[in-house]
Amino acid sequence: MQQRVLTGTAIGALIATGAYVGTSDEATISAWSFEASKYINPLFRLLDPEEAHKIAIKAAAHGLVPRETRPDPPILHLNVWGRAFSNPIGLAAGFDKDAQAVEGLLGIGFGFMEVGSVTPLSQEGNPKPRVFRLPDHGAIINRYGFNSEGIMAVAKRLGAQHGKRRLAESVPASSWVQGDQNKPAPRASSGLLGVNLGKNKSTEDATSDYVQGVHTLSQYADYLVINVSSPNTPGLRKLQGRKQLKDLVKKVLAARDEMQWGEKGPPPLLVKIAPDLSKQDLADIAAVALTLRLDGLIISNTTVSRPDDVIGAPHAEEIGGLSGKPLFKLSTDVLRDMYQLTRGKITLIGCGGISSGEDAYRKIRSGATLVQLYSGFAYEGPAIVPRIKEELAACLERDGFKSIKEAVGVDCQ
Repeated sequence: MQQRVLTGTAIGALIATGAYVGTSDEATISAWSFEASKYINPLFRLLDPEEAHKIAIKAAAHGLVPRETRPDPPILHLNVWGRAFSNPIGLAAGFDKDAQAVEGLLGIGFGFMEVGSVTPLSQEGNPKPRVFRLPDHGAIINRYGFNSEGIMAVAKRLGAQHGKRRLAESVPASSWVQGDQNKPAPRASSGLLGVNLGKNKSTEDATSDYVQGVHTLSQYADYLVINVSSPNTPGLRKLQGRKQLKDLVKKVLAARDEMQWGEKGPPPLLVKIAPDLSKQDLADIAAVALTLRLDGLIISNTTVSRPDDVIGAPHAEEIGGLSGKPLFKLSTDVLRDMYQLTRGKITLIGCGGISSGEDAYRKIRSGATLVQLYSGFAYEGPAIVPRIKEELAACLERDGFKSIKEAVGVDCQ
């Protein structure tokens, strides 16, 4: 079966090559390659979910995925943390855990992506099987448990890619202005890179693991994320408590700020939270974020709850975090609450259940400045990225918005 999938991937690459031979129009080449991917991606569903995941990473690492050369619509351009994003659509952490395919994945046309979660020491994660599809619901349940090759392996890969990525950035953030039509936008394939940090299962002092991650990997990151919300590492979610989170963030910020940074300054620091939090939990997190001037929050990770519409479905009873379409409402409700609690002063990334431009638009209207995909990308493959960007641009134009930032949080006012 692996051979069948790899053969299909190779055929897709040949189709794209044929398009190149037949035309010199780069836009046509991109269109052909994304169209070809629609026929290849269903083959992955014939495989075990984790095996399909591994093959997808290998395909991206070897350039056997479409490459976006078409510029993003100007209405999708935005500047966040002094960094230029050609579009607000990102790939969430968990897909490329060990930074094996950064160039290939960003080349698909994401505005940004996250690698990780990365742990200081390599660890296998939880026993297999640990990933389950709920195809009728567009959902996935996983209990990977921070399987990671470790910080040094990731640092080696990111270090090798770092110079190449910097050269590929066509326009530095300092010279690109939101809405200025006279200045060229960043290329769609020069997206930004986030590094998501985790802790080893056996580590008792969680802070030391996150600090080690900062010291080793922050030099390669456009932004950093503290993941304290995976449901698959025992005790991790306790770090979301007010005192624990405040202590952790203060020490991680200190570790980041003691390093030497150039004109661009240190990478922004974000925290990724769970959707399974009480109103008081959310208020506490908002208070910490505002007090310590956190750069952002990612809302949200997977849920340990099971919405009514998935109960009784095959694999729904499996232990682990649920992602995909059933998570959309829960994560969006938490997003809206957090936008109100932080009074719009903290940049929020909306994650959970996005499978269309309308979904992304609803996240933005609920307070997100940026959004992330995971399960939708796993099910649909590369073709989802240009489709969502096109649909999102149409949503903004339909409602009279001239930029992403004009739409952020409008449903919360």
